[in-house]
Amino acid sequence: MARTKETLDLTSKNRAMYRYLMILTCVVAVGFQGWRTLYNNFAIDEVGITALQNGIIQSIREIPGFLSLLVIYLLLIFKEHRLVLYSVLFLGISIAIAGYLDSFVGLIFSTFLLSTGMHYSTTCNKSLVLQYFDKRQSPIVFARQGSYKALINIGIGIVIFIFSTLEVPTSIIYLIIGISVISAVIYASRIDPITNIQTKQRKTMVLKRKYWLYYIVNFLSGARRQIFVVFAVFILVQRHHYTIMMVTGLFILNNIITFFISPLIGRMINRFDERRVLLTEYTAMVFIFAGYAFLDNAWIVGVLYLLDNILYPCSMAINTYFHKIGDPEDIAPSMAMGFTINHISAVVIPVLGGALWMLDYQIPFILGIILSLFSLFFVNKMRTAPPTK
Repeated sequence: MARTKETLDLTSKNRAMYRYLMILTCVVAVGFQGWRTLYNNFAIDEVGITALQNGIIQSIREIPGFLSLLVIYLLLIFKEHRLVLYSVLFLGISIAIAGYLDSFVGLIFSTFLLSTGMHYSTTCNKSLVLQYFDKRQSPIVFARQGSYKALINIGIGIVIFIFSTLEVPTSIIYLIIGISVISAVIYASRIDPITNIQTKQRKTMVLKRKYWLYYIVNFLSGARRQIFVVFAVFILVQRHHYTIMMVTGLFILNNIITFFISPLIGRMINRFDERRVLLTEYTAMVFIFAGYAFLDNAWIVGVLYLLDNILYPCSMAINTYFHKIGDPEDIAPSMAMGFTINHISAVVIPVLGGALWMLDYQIPFILGIILSLFSLFFVNKMRTAPPTK
């Protein structure tokens, strides 16, 4: 770790920004993980939504990610480091009121607000990391954020378990989490992270031919991730009969492993470059999706689920790849564009995959294999010079 701290050079110009972004990263993790942990029980047991209504809510939840491009135009009004703060505040307010909007329409409203805050804060966070940390530092910062989020996920799970044991109403738990997020935002608002002059960012949409590979890999990454999010746990429960305790155990074990693995992946990017890291991820994904589709051993499929999660931090290499090929003034609009492209599939994959599942549960995972093979083809075209700074 000593070497990592030396590389980050936190005593110089970017120390305040590092602290600022880490606080907000942890706050978003508290809010989103808390909301996600409670959502299904609240929506089903207290609101009484149907599967169709849940599908509608989940589709609407992805709309802000698809519209992340609008961040570019919000930057005409707000400074980027303040926009990320306001986005997290938006998230906190939506969580605080979520438990009191106990209807189908109420769930749509609170979920849309939460998703807007989460997606916009994530877009700005990525952009600020690439602007304030050099090409060797940015993978380490992204990796540390991943580790802290994993640790937060474990902690918030324990807290909610205790609250549930004490039979605290879900609406009160939501309120406590929301107020905690809002309080942390107020604290973070006192920090001035702007300690050096950065390259002025374009305030218009950027779509350049030289970034074509970044766009394609982002799209394929988003499509692959949607198959995992929508169908991985579903197959564990439906076909392999995992109980709530087993799924919870997987979540906890996954976050413990991610806490240690994420910094390692950051160092691997600096040592081996983005192409090799992503080739490793997508090669493994071919076999993982094949396992989901064709293996019947519940324990092996559970291990594949863990591997799937462990490999996900490799996706930070897509953003650090842009850091090396992109023009400095294109970082903010390109992060917004990349996030939008990444979420195009989120509108299509859940519905398409669900329809294909009705024909044969293996088909969505075979689609995942095909997407991983396409990813391997395009990722192999990445070429970057070793970072000197």
